Amino acid sequence: MFIVMVATECAPVAKVGGLADVVFGLSRELEVRGNSVEIILPKYDCMRYDHICGLQEAFHDLLVPFYDQWIHCSVFFGFVHGRKCFFIEPHSHNNFFNRGIYYGHQDDPERFAFFCRAALEFMLKSNKQPDIIHCHDWQTGLVPVLLFDIYKYLGMSHPRVCYTLHNLKHQGVTGGHILRAVGLNRPDYYVNQDRLQDNFNPSAINLMKGGIVYSNFVTTVSPGYAWEIQNTDLGYGLNHTLHVHGQKFGGILNGIDYDVWNPEIDCYIPYNYGIDTLDVKYGNKEALRHRLLLRQDFKPLISYIGRLDHQKGVDLIKHAIFYALDNGCQFVLLGSSPDPGINDSFRHLKHHLNNNPDCHLEIGYNEELSHLIYAGADMIVIPSLFEPCGLTQMIAMKYGTVPIVRATGGLKDTVFDADYSDKPYNERNGYVFNDANREGLESAMHRAIGMWHAYPQYFRELMVNGMRYDYSWNHPGQHYMNIYEYIREK
Repeated sequence: MFIVMVATECAPVAKVGGLADVVFGLSRELEVRGNSVEIILPKYDCMRYDHICGLQEAFHDLLVPFYDQWIHCSVFFGFVHGRKCFFIEPHSHNNFFNRGIYYGHQDDPERFAFFCRAALEFMLKSNKQPDIIHCHDWQTGLVPVLLFDIYKYLGMSHPRVCYTLHNLKHQGVTGGHILRAVGLNRPDYYVNQDRLQDNFNPSAINLMKGGIVYSNFVTTVSPGYAWEIQNTDLGYGLNHTLHVHGQKFGGILNGIDYDVWNPEIDCYIPYNYGIDTLDVKYGNKEALRHRLLLRQDFKPLISYIGRLDHQKGVDLIKHAIFYALDNGCQFVLLGSSPDPGINDSFRHLKHHLNNNPDCHLEIGYNEELSHLIYAGADMIVIPSLFEPCGLTQMIAMKYGTVPIVRATGGLKDTVFDADYSDKPYNERNGYVFNDANREGLESAMHRAIGMWHAYPQYFRELMVNGMRYDYSWNHPGQHYMNIYEYIREK
């Protein structure tokens, strides 16, 4: 099967969040299963070009219609850790992808609407006829609309579209001028409740809604999140649309790449270990303390790794730090925020705790350090207000680090409480709390810390249970193959 991924991120060359890991990991799994996979991305100036092998111009004169002009583009090809990637570079005064950042400009809807049109124009002009075009998030929501209302009639009648929703908080709500920009010149037709009209603002269009309506199948990144976005306010206004198209909608849990996240072969940690050599893990705990100048003492080390934003529960993260320190634990944090105010708040907290020998806050992101924290910590807290999937808890479990999570989205689908889960004891792997408040977080941390001290053999069983789970791309890869086969026959 020939599959083309159209996305705005792909790890590690262009990464903001989990979307990038999904595009890379799923593409790799699909290739392992014998499919031909290509990835189409914008050519950003801020990409990690050191992760692209053999970058060269592959298509020189791609002319893409946009408003009342044709924008000249070059398309480059290169391998990103073995994945075949095409990068679209427009030569335009709009300067779409030379901004120094991936997202965050007022004209983001225009930038990525242009990318949608350019990706399809490139497939048409280079005579690519994929079986499946797999699109991701609001930025590529116009691809299925353009395919079925324009490009199908230009010769691209073969491809079917799978559309994956990674986070419904961001939907690409914008003005109707975007339609004219990409050649969809019937506003009365598209600004309609059954098509692209936003469910809250009748004068706006919703690019994510367009992707849902026009694609052949819609997925999101965990079964728990699929239920939440249909039945709670986490749907951010798209609940009705998802119910209308419920017959083509489902949740598939993301996977992680065990060639990258695996303590048995991890090149970023000083001591490799597995289930049968679990005691070796504590050499990494000692190394982590040494690196961060924490005291060597017999006490649990709790961690947080990830973005610092409201979705992740920043107030609860701060509370977890002080609760850990007040209860005889150490705490290590690695993360940064797209919000300067939140970053400043954590920098102030770092300064306040700077001389505490049991705490280290690293404001930023360091790939090597993240591996060492996963390997060296005893527990990791993930108090998210909502979490479509979450990779952190899956990675932590592979490293024998016990997760303490809030029951939402993919966290609820992957972490099963040591005390209250209805799973058998040998399948329980962490601690879960329901209410997104301090009392809920404290209840789970109290139980985890108590288990570490009072029943070390049971705590070790939790560690081993987590390490046994298979959260690789193997199972989700098969689920996506089943979807592709299903829509290809329609």
